[in-house]
Parts: sequence; C-alpha cells; structure tokens
Amino acid sequence: AVLWRRLLRKRWVLGLVFGLSLVYFITSTFKQEERMVRDRNLLQVQEHEQPILWKVKFSPGNSSQLSNQCRNSVQGKLLITDELGYICERKDLLVNGCCDVHVPSTKLFSCESCLPNGCCSVYEYCVSCCLQPSKQHLLERFLNRAAIAFQNLFMAVEDHFELCLAKCRTSSQSVQHENTYRDPIAKYCYGEYPPELLPV
Repeated sequence: AVLWRRLLRKRWVLGLVFGLSLVYFITSTFKQEERMVRDRNLLQVQEHEQPILWKVKFSPGNSSQLSNQCRNSVQGKLLITDELGYICERKDLLVNGCCDVHVPSTKLFSCESCLPNGCCSVYEYCVSCCLQPSKQHLLERFLNRAAIAFQNLFMAVEDHFELCLAKCRTSSQSVQHENTYRDPIAKYCYGEYPPELLPV
C-alpha cells in the first residue's frame, strides 16, 4: 500500500494516467462520430434507394371483413363512421357495425365540419371525408413523404379505412409547444400538412 502511494505521488505516473485517459476519450469520441455518420448515411440510402413498402391498400369496398360486416370508428358518443364512408348517429348503427343507410340523417363521404386544408372539427367527419375515393392520391403523397418518425405508426395500417382512422387522430402535428392546438377548432386532419399555426 505504501509503495502504491509513493508511486502515485510521482509526476510521471500521474502524467501517464492522464495521457491514457485523454487517448481513451479521443478514440471514444471519434468512434461515436463515425457511428453517427454511418447511421445517417444508411438512413439516406434507405430513403433514396429503397422506397418504403407501405401496406395500405386502396380498393373498392375497402374491406378485409365479410361483406355483411363493417368496421367503424367505435369511439364517438354521438356519431360513428363505418368503413364504407357512411357517417350516422350512434343510435342508427346496425348490429353488423354498419350505418343504417335508410335513415335520412346518414351521409356518405361527408366533409361537413372540414376545412379546405383537410382539417375537421369532428373526428368522425374527418374519417368519412378522408374515405372519399378522390382522396387516395393525396394520402399516397402523404405516405411517400412521411417522416421517419411516422413510419412505425402508418406502416402498421392495412387499408384506406385504417389509414384514415390513424391520420385523423390528433397527433403531434396538430399541436404547438406540446400543449396547445395549432387550430383548437379544426384539430382532426387527414391532409398532407399540419393545421396552420394560429396566433396565440
């Protein structure tokens, strides 16, 4: 123990320990920088050379279920949108999950609460409007330009209906400063871009 204490008091030993620590720090920093550059290059190669294989299918009827069954938006207290694009009052939902098309208030592909930018004040209207066949090209453009952060969310969807459900849900694109809506009225969006920033 006494020998170690004497050895550590020598300046050349302290200099050697400091030098080795400095070399270790510099090599670790360079390795980390190389790893970051390699990851960034790999991402760029994936973006440019390998297009993302989106699962979304756009097809007439748009259903993977039996023809007499419908998936629907489920969550609405007053309104429901089924996978065919019909929006109806919850009381007019049939046992098979489809809206009753014989009720006068049931509407197909309704954009009633939606703005021209694709943002709506009611979630169910957002889904119904998004399901219009004419919106397919807009949604395909969005998918092709989706950021890496959104890939995990949107790559999990299987068809047009699931895409509209996911796209219309409030996401980080709809908020500013993480706690206020960019547009507090029209906060459900199927469009390519987030709502316009309103003055606070």
